[in-house]
Amino acid sequence: LKEAANRSQGLKPVSTLLRDLFREPLSPMELADFDAVVMDPPRAGAKAQAEAVAKSKIGTVVMVSCNPATLARDIGALLAGGFKLGPMVAIDQFLWTGHLETVVVLRR
Repeated sequence: LKEAANRSQGLKPVSTLLRDLFREPLSPMELADFDAVVMDPPRAGAKAQAEAVAKSKIGTVVMVSCNPATLARDIGALLAGGFKLGPMVAIDQFLWTGHLETVVVLRR
């Protein structure tokens, strides 16, 4: 990690946080210090968190989802908050199953 940090000239440091976002989503005020977020919710999605991100000043969201229905719902909240869809990739990491991971980039 130290070597990666040395090679990341000009990049902002990365912050990570472990938190139960169903019980306590990050508020727009807490999100004020972040430029971007990566959201990888469980199958139930991240409705409350997506709504809070939509109200924040964050400019970039990367959504990872294993449930197309909740992904569509959560993206809807972000689109309503002024985000635009960017690249979207489907990843078939569970071969021979009906399960699919989807990665979507949204930007303001």
